[in-house]
Amino acid sequence: MAKKNLHPEWHLAKVYCDGKQVLEIGATKKELIVDIWSGNHPFYTGSQKLLDTEGRVEKFKRKYAKFSTP
Repeated sequence: MAKKNLHPEWHLAKVYCDGKQVLEIGATKKELIVDIWSGNHPFYTGSQKLLDTEGRVEKFKRKYAKFSTP
């Protein structure tokens, strides 16, 4: 037999970022305040800077070339 009043109350929660409502989701709280969400995260907005990895492998090989096995 299932217990009564076991689960928390479910709300349609408003999500706020920088003081502006950005979306509504289902949650156990009525309001959620976030710093970052997919609408302002650099990865999702396309403004993320890509690291220049060119030359790192060569630098690694030069650094550890003296330890190479014959």
